[in-house]
Amino acid sequence: MTIYAVIFIIIIWLGVLTGLILRIKAHYNNLISNTKKHKIDEILDELLMIDKKTSQELEMVKKELRQEIKISTLHIQKVGLVRFNPFEKTGGEKSFVITFLNYENSGIVINFMHTRDGLRVYSKKVKNGKGEEFDLSEEEKRAIEKSN
Repeated sequence: MTIYAVIFIIIIWLGVLTGLILRIKAHYNNLISNTKKHKIDEILDELLMIDKKTSQELEMVKKELRQEIKISTLHIQKVGLVRFNPFEKTGGEKSFVITFLNYENSGIVINFMHTRDGLRVYSKKVKNGKGEEFDLSEEEKRAIEKSN
């Protein structure tokens, strides 16, 4: 009697294992049928190749991005404008200073002075927020501060 019980348990166990194997084989066939490959090894090799190619492309994009960021620090990024009255007795703030600076606060300051005789324009180079060749006036310094 015990032999029949053991044989019965073995048959049930073989049935369970056969069912598992058939499910795994169906899943395997489903994976294979969605690709043009015949072996899972070929699919895995292709996935590894795609991953390697993607990694190389990502590194290239990172390198180009670093270069673009480095170059972009040289472009005009900050603009400041200050209106002022250069002469106390004349009315209105018709004169103004405008700054065009890059990321490092280097660029140019343009001073437009309105007088009775006309408009006078002066420009100064700026490096790191300070006048490169000439000292900056208070209005020019304020325009640089406003641009930040």
